[in-house]
Amino acid sequence: MSSSPRLTVVGNPGNRRVSLFQDAVRAAGLPAARVVPWLEVLRGEARFGSGETVRIDSPGEDAEVERLLRDTDDPTRVEGTGRWYARFTAAARELGRAASAAGAELLDDPDELAVLFDKRLCHGVLDAAGVALPASPTSGPGGPAVSGWDDVRSLMAAAGLRRAFVKPAHGSSASGVLAVETAGPERVRAITSVERDGAGRLYNSLRVRRYTTEREVAAIVDTLAPDGLHIEQWVPKAAQGGRSADLRVVVVAGRATHAVLRTSTSPMTNLHLGGLRGDLDAARAAIEAAGGSWAAALAVCEEAAGCFPRTHCVGVDLLPARGWRRFAVCEVNAFGDLLPGLTGLPGRGAEGLDTYAAQLAALPGRVTRGDHRGTTAPASGTGLR
Repeated sequence: MSSSPRLTVVGNPGNRRVSLFQDAVRAAGLPAARVVPWLEVLRGEARFGSGETVRIDSPGEDAEVERLLRDTDDPTRVEGTGRWYARFTAAARELGRAASAAGAELLDDPDELAVLFDKRLCHGVLDAAGVALPASPTSGPGGPAVSGWDDVRSLMAAAGLRRAFVKPAHGSSASGVLAVETAGPERVRAITSVERDGAGRLYNSLRVRRYTTEREVAAIVDTLAPDGLHIEQWVPKAAQGGRSADLRVVVVAGRATHAVLRTSTSPMTNLHLGGLRGDLDAARAAIEAAGGSWAAALAVCEEAAGCFPRTHCVGVDLLPARGWRRFAVCEVNAFGDLLPGLTGLPGRGAEGLDTYAAQLAALPGRVTRGDHRGTTAPASGTGLR
């Protein structure tokens, strides 16, 4: 039996996902994971050793880390994502250099993280690979910059988009996202979790709200634009029980291992914004009844993950079109594995394992103790067109 890897998780000790990963390490019979706080990374104090396997995790949920990355002490503020991105990616690259120089093995490639955390670049990479996607006028490094609402209006019109998502290029968890509908001059409305105070500052809210005037929507977009914006077609989604539905699919070492159906009465299905876990078995049955294929849907996710071969685990947001027969990838998330209590899909090599145990079981060339051992080979397959 090969020796157990020494796991190092770069994140914040209080993060729920870091705690769950540590639980999986203990359950696998491996040495307890060593957590390197992002604060140490940002201060240049992080140290790594030969033989360590290093997993880069989310830098969120720490006020001091937020201050260093975004220059704000208020984690509910929306602005500052451009600054966050520049500092986070620079720190991740420095972390990668330090870990590699020490002989450690990285599970997440810093250059791929930089693409995953820029929705425009990520969309461009996926599009070039032929992955099924919503249309976007801002896709790729050559896409036009968006300086404000006037640009959004003109780009949507030129692309023939009456309905579109306007997203902060470096956002996550639906922070700052607007689902925008236009119906002629000054006929605009948007659905979003953004709350704007009297001074024009933007805050994340747990309540999804509607803005029904172009002036209100333009004020929010103009405030967000300096951080970078991505525009994406608003694809009508399939429904379950009268609620819009999409899927978060976790892909580990190239293979789709976990999936959760998310449903909502709003365009945003994020669970913290009122989304609920739906009936995955019923969704699979609806796909098959429509003449589609569940295996083909998972293959779309694996195809998207395959664009980032040096990232051990990603979470793919998959959009089922109305009728449940066709699919498109909405986003690929570097930290999309926080699905507590969810075990692996049947026949996908991670039965009985949560997302963190599946990542441990799939560590290249490693053997973990228990019933599920060894590597998980990537699965091939083409996406739906």
